Amino acid sequence: MATITRSDFADRLREKFGLTSADAYKLVDVIFDEISEALVNGEEVKFAGFGTFKILEKNARMGRNPKTGEPAVITARNVVTFRPSTEFRNRVAKK
Repeated sequence: MATITRSDFADRLREKFGLTSADAYKLVDVIFDEISEALVNGEEVKFAGFGTFKILEKNARMGRNPKTGEPAVITARNVVTFRPSTEFRNRVAKK
């Protein structure tokens, strides 16, 4: 399975829209920065036909150290989740 990087996105934008390399890289950076900033501010990020990114607050809980088996506290934290849209799930399933 191939991996697509920011650089790959920028190259595709450059080729598809005739942007300069610098402008394409700036555009990709701005998009990802805006998504990140919205999530940090507690906003959901929805892309019609693609899916929704949001922050999930996980409570502290007891776990265990897998190496020693001893109980350990897993601290509360925020995690980013992605829920694909039905349209996107169907497109992936057909591949």
